Amino acid sequence: MSARRYTLKKNQPAASPSLAIEYQKELNEAQYAVATTLENPLLVIAGAGSGKTRTLIYRVARLIEAGVAPQSILLLTFTRKAAQEMLRRAAMLMDDRCEQVAGGTFHSVANLILRKYATSIGLDPSFTILDRSDSEDVINLLRTLLGLNERAKRFPKKQTISGIFSKTINKDLTLDEVVLRDYSHFADHLEDLHKLQVTYQQYKTQKALLDYDDLLVKLRDLLADDQSINRQLSDTYRYIMVDEYQDTNKIQAEIVRLLATSHHNVMVVGDDSQSIYSFRGAHFRNIMDFPQQFPSVQVFTLEENYRSTQPILNLANAVISQAEEKYPKRLFTRKSNGSVPALIQAEDERAQSRFVCQKILELREEGVPLHEMAVLFRSSFLSFDLEIELTRCDVPYIKRGGFKFMETAHVKDVLSHLRVVANPRDSVSWNRLLLLIEGIGPRTSQSIIAAVMNSITNSGHFLEGLKSYCKGSHYSTALQELYTLLEKLNEENTTLMPAEKMGWVCHYYLPLLKQRYDDYPKRIKDLEHLQTLAERYKETETLLSDLVLEPPNESVSDIVASDHEDERLILSTIHSAKGLEWHTVFILWALDGRLPSLHSFMSDEELEEERRLMYVAMTRAKENLFVTYPVKIFDRASGSVLSKPSRFIEDLDQNLLETWTLIEES
Repeated sequence: MSARRYTLKKNQPAASPSLAIEYQKELNEAQYAVATTLENPLLVIAGAGSGKTRTLIYRVARLIEAGVAPQSILLLTFTRKAAQEMLRRAAMLMDDRCEQVAGGTFHSVANLILRKYATSIGLDPSFTILDRSDSEDVINLLRTLLGLNERAKRFPKKQTISGIFSKTINKDLTLDEVVLRDYSHFADHLEDLHKLQVTYQQYKTQKALLDYDDLLVKLRDLLADDQSINRQLSDTYRYIMVDEYQDTNKIQAEIVRLLATSHHNVMVVGDDSQSIYSFRGAHFRNIMDFPQQFPSVQVFTLEENYRSTQPILNLANAVISQAEEKYPKRLFTRKSNGSVPALIQAEDERAQSRFVCQKILELREEGVPLHEMAVLFRSSFLSFDLEIELTRCDVPYIKRGGFKFMETAHVKDVLSHLRVVANPRDSVSWNRLLLLIEGIGPRTSQSIIAAVMNSITNSGHFLEGLKSYCKGSHYSTALQELYTLLEKLNEENTTLMPAEKMGWVCHYYLPLLKQRYDDYPKRIKDLEHLQTLAERYKETETLLSDLVLEPPNESVSDIVASDHEDERLILSTIHSAKGLEWHTVFILWALDGRLPSLHSFMSDEELEEERRLMYVAMTRAKENLFVTYPVKIFDRASGSVLSKPSRFIEDLDQNLLETWTLIEES
């Protein structure tokens, strides 16, 4: 019988699984290279308006599509809203797995990790987070207790002291270095400032309080000192992505490095040309030195701009090309046509304001909405004259800044009641809520707080100390009402949801609110907003942490105060404008000595940051850019007359800027 033949086929390569997303079609060449490079360290230099957010979103989707577990991806951004929006959009591209990615700010991630591992570093897991104004209040209390407010020579105010202490941490400097460099007029108080700083740290430790800076420091220390936890967290977050890396401080950069201990899958995205926050502790060298931190790094540059016209980009490129140190890039766009940016010299500040106001009204008549126009300036005071002119011409505007929602007294009053239940050792919140009661002053408040702390030590229950004060005094009825409220809110005895607790506090607080504020109807709207926010939460601790770490931006009373809610011109400092864009941008006071500021002339480092500030302002504009400066301005501080345009634009090619001359109508 003849043998049966069986043919062996040649080996064929396995078919590549088809991808759900056509990355190459959706992204430009540089974006595609970034989104599909999944391993090893990456540094992405993303020019202004170059689609870095889109690139990050597609990279999250690509990692998930490659089989990476969502929980092993950590996305660090500078607002939690940004992280949530990125992950929501990634989920729309891919599927719901993208929303399981760990995302948030450095501070919010630090909060979660520290609560989980608090005991390993001797920290109470129920710690309270102090916002900026809380920290200042603690400093002010300790300043008084130490008798530092009674000196013949004026001692720094609480805001200044808080800023000094924060700078020592964020800039990694000693107290002496910060004071002698930036606050030399307070050099005589150095010894007392040292004493106050030590007392401040001790007080926070005793009361289980952490300020913003403590969150980062303690996370850094946890990662550096406990190798077991470091390895555990590094193994958990196998893929780390950091947005706006040029805005990180030294501690944040160290946290990123430590989290990548067991791998080097770190992608940082940023633009060295937009590093403008050194006053907050942002460290320009972080992005410049990243290749030294991770020697095997791949560097990608995103240069195609999707925001501005080419004439605007030509000007911005020319300004930043003169920078002393930078990653080389040249922004380009497919929007090749457009108006050449205009440089307007005004006879004085009044003429500058008149021009800006008149041009805004002309553009509005041509169909550009007010909210699509912005006036940007180096410092807030530089817009005062313009504001007068806008009001005279009945042009509605909103100025970035002012009181934030969480800084309003009535919101802080309400939250203090929830905070003392969450952390009974929080003396700051105790003092706030006790001083609301008529007849209780600072001395009585401190006596009651001492009794509360004593009862925690002896019986373990904070309400016992309060109860002892509820009889035999002219404010006993009010204290009894407070006691009843706190007993109802007490975590040990209640199953109330955060929104229900908030409701009880607001009910208790409403009569006090009406007594204290003439504008209480507007403030009530803030409390209603607070109630709505609370409905999203199942745990009070999470609600309180989020309100401090990611507070709502505006008070409702501020929003409803305007009659032109939908149609308002934007006035903003350049620092507050970063990340935003408008059809038309006016850069006010582009005068040498104002932008750059006179103060920066003494330091090459500061002067370079001023250059980046000008670049950021220019790249906010999509269609029109007007750069204005007044002449013959007398500067009292220096005793000199300022008349030249900013040095960043003075000697540029004349084809980049069209010069306008203002003439008075006959």
